[in-house]
Amino acid sequence: MGRFPAQLSVVFFALTVLVAPLAVMAENVPDALSVEWQGQKPCERLFEDAQIHIARCTFPSGAMHVCHSHPSYISYVLSGGKAQIQDEKGTRQVELSTGSHGDVPPVPWHELTNIGDTTLQFLIVEKKYQVGPPASSTVCPSRTR
Repeated sequence: MGRFPAQLSVVFFALTVLVAPLAVMAENVPDALSVEWQGQKPCERLFEDAQIHIARCTFPSGAMHVCHSHPSYISYVLSGGKAQIQDEKGTRQVELSTGSHGDVPPVPWHELTNIGDTTLQFLIVEKKYQVGPPASSTVCPSRTR
C-alpha cells in the first residue's frame, strides 16, 4: 500500500516535466491572431470551432507578422509575392505563388515579413487538435531586442 502513493508522485512529476514547457511556450509565443504590427492585426478570424480555426491574413508590402506560433495548419496562398521567414532554422527568403498550398507541421515560432512589392494574402486553416512540441528556444528573437 505504501508503494502506490510513491508511484503516483513519480507519475505526477513526469507529467509536470512534460507539460511545463508547453505552458512556457504558450506564455512567451502568442498565436497568429493575437499579434499586431503597427497597431493592426493582420489576421482576421473567419471561422472557429473546437477542431479548427480559419483565418485570412493580409500583409501589404513591408508588413511583418511578428513572432507567433501555430498548431499544425494548412496554408493556401490567395495572393503571392516575396517574403522573408525567420524561425528556429534561420532566416530565408521565399517566393510564394498564388494558388500554392502546404500542410505545415506545428510551428513553435516564426516571423514573416513581406519583402516584395505585392500584397501577400493567405487562408490559414489551423488544426487545433495537432499542437506540437515546444520550441527549443521559447522566446522569440524579436522579443529579446
